[in-house]
Amino acid sequence: MSLPQQINWRSRAETHNLMHILMIFLDGIGLGENDPSVNPFAVAQMPTLTALTNGQRWLNGIGRQEGARATFIPTDARLGVAGRPQSASGQAAILTGKNVPQMIGEHYGPKPNAPIRELIAQDNFFKQVVTHGKTGALLEAYPPRFHQVINSGKRLRSSYQQAVHEAGLPLLGEDSIYDGTGLAVDWVGEGWRKELGYSDTPVYTPHEAGRRMVELSRQYDFAFFSHWLTDLVGHRGPLEDGVALLELFDGVMAGALEAWDDDEGLMIITSDHGNLEDISHRNHTENDVPTLVIGREKTRFDHSFSDLTHFVPRMADLLLK
Repeated sequence: MSLPQQINWRSRAETHNLMHILMIFLDGIGLGENDPSVNPFAVAQMPTLTALTNGQRWLNGIGRQEGARATFIPTDARLGVAGRPQSASGQAAILTGKNVPQMIGEHYGPKPNAPIRELIAQDNFFKQVVTHGKTGALLEAYPPRFHQVINSGKRLRSSYQQAVHEAGLPLLGEDSIYDGTGLAVDWVGEGWRKELGYSDTPVYTPHEAGRRMVELSRQYDFAFFSHWLTDLVGHRGPLEDGVALLELFDGVMAGALEAWDDDEGLMIITSDHGNLEDISHRNHTENDVPTLVIGREKTRFDHSFSDLTHFVPRMADLLLK
């Protein structure tokens, strides 16, 4: 984003009290034990993020942390339902504000079944945003093969992708990678070259990617970035890959925090269930998940915020009322 565009955003925000939300969703991260042999969070160097949590690593027992820029809240993903939380029902709870596992009688995933899809179709935050005449987007871009299998019906959308679809919003494709209006799942774009075989797609430093994520979010009232590699490594390991991912994310957040103006709204980091924090097995965990809320409006996340169903009311209060 050019400097004139940044000034224009600031001018519009001051004149019209414009606010926006950037939600950064990291699939499958929980607050685990301080065990360097199984928990990447006990090992990874994350100076940017731990600076926001009063120097505390993101581990079990960290408790609520208050700082000048951010509030950190251990968040219940279990929602009163026995068993290990799962992706489809957890993501749906985040974006509908409903206790989806309780409503369907179980934690379910990874992709949403018919009852979850129906709940997402009835109401979700992307739909609310659009209904109120505001703008929303999923910032992660997908390669052509993904769009082909989704459109053919051979593959189900994830719950957050389904929420975008039900709101009538598009999923971004390779064009957005080339023109910079979308980001790769790994932020920096290396996966498009190493895993997908592209030779000419852009590659950013983590710092550049973080700044770009914030700049892209300013084009929308509600921007959602999804990162699922954390869940993939949580299932497959090894520990070293988990550490590398977290340190990459910390670098991304260094750029994001440099670009972010705390007066412009909320930047929220959260997850749907635990997984990466215990690589000793391939299963999800029942741990709390981390929620980090950045910006002046973080005070909306008061002590009554405690579980995945509590995002939508607070986001709606900021954007839609």
